[in-house]
Amino acid sequence: MPDSPLSHLALDPDTRPGRLALQDGAVFYGVPFGAVGRGIVQPAEVVFNTAMCGYQEALTDPSYTGQILVMTYPMMGNYGVNDEDVESKKVQVSGFVVRELAQAHSNYRASASLHEYLARNSVLGLHGLDTRALTRRLRSRGVMQGVITDVDPRELSDADLIKRAQTAPDMNGQNLVPLVGCTSKQTWNQTLGEWSLTQQLPGGTSLDPRAAKTATHGAAKRRFRVLALDCGAKANILRNLADRGCDVDVVPHDISAAEILQRFDRGEADGLFISNGPGDPAAVEATIKTLRELIGPGSKRTIPTFGICLGHQLLGLAVGAKTYKLKFGHRGANQPVKNTLTGRVEITSQNHGFAVDPESLKSVGGEPTHVHLNDGTLAGFRLKDKPVFCVQYHPEASPGPHDSSYLFDAFVRMMDDRKPTTFGA
Repeated sequence: MPDSPLSHLALDPDTRPGRLALQDGAVFYGVPFGAVGRGIVQPAEVVFNTAMCGYQEALTDPSYTGQILVMTYPMMGNYGVNDEDVESKKVQVSGFVVRELAQAHSNYRASASLHEYLARNSVLGLHGLDTRALTRRLRSRGVMQGVITDVDPRELSDADLIKRAQTAPDMNGQNLVPLVGCTSKQTWNQTLGEWSLTQQLPGGTSLDPRAAKTATHGAAKRRFRVLALDCGAKANILRNLADRGCDVDVVPHDISAAEILQRFDRGEADGLFISNGPGDPAAVEATIKTLRELIGPGSKRTIPTFGICLGHQLLGLAVGAKTYKLKFGHRGANQPVKNTLTGRVEITSQNHGFAVDPESLKSVGGEPTHVHLNDGTLAGFRLKDKPVFCVQYHPEASPGPHDSSYLFDAFVRMMDDRKPTTFGA
């Protein structure tokens, strides 16, 4: 198919064509939906996700900040959106691209269509373009900067769009965490066996009031207090911690090491969690400095620490390892990972464009614990002499569905015995 097919699936047959221009000169035409007619010209990094469902969770994942998200599965929007399946206070993507937008949604939980949801959140989407051709281009040439718009081509030419894409800032060197993390302490409220969606999300926005029962995951005999550094934390991570009897205090990512140590010394925290988030991990210098003082070489303190995704990368940098940018990243719900300590293989959900270099990690004493079976990249590590571990993937997303839930249990055990984790091996 050509690079710019127009679709017959337009919400309005008179709508102007939308376009996605890439920095390599390719222009894809499609039908705009969502925030149509607002003259949006949004530059961002263009990435793709291979998941078959979960588009609302992806749209609200803070790790997608500064990115235009392309879904490889051909139809999106068939089950609409609801008020519960969100990972943050708003839609975080800069744009959303799909092959076919469902013209009707059907689900008893749905409160709106995908089109209405994006419009409400002022995010532009495109459908009806060849996402297979687009994905193949991103896989072969690597993810790149692009511009999404519904501005009339007579007002803004393809050449001008390409030029804007070429001058857009690269993801390398960008610290996007301050855009999505909280700026003051937030408390994630819960009780054993039950948690409430009335608490505030990181960033200070409350969800609709309603209560939900959860299956307890063998909560510890005593409650533990977790200090969660918010680099763009997904709500379901905090729910998983709460499900295990943890009281979670969500704090800004740039909190100082001195303040963290004071909280531990006062008995206000038993464990430290570092969340997922967007951008280049090496650019999040304040958090790296804090973690280096807490768990890096020369630190004598024993602080049970767990990191996910960006948290994994920040912990790697804190102990002296290096990170690098992947060609097109790992984004999807079907990523196979092997736990090298137990030999078990997990089906994982991942969303990242950077990775920790395993050789640099080994050179500073870190031990790889998980490996991505598709390309051999590092998917997790631990410190042998300290209760610190982390993974590059998202155990809370549950694609397995329960393959990776043991990681939260391992964190609770680590807070209890303050010993390096073995994951039960």
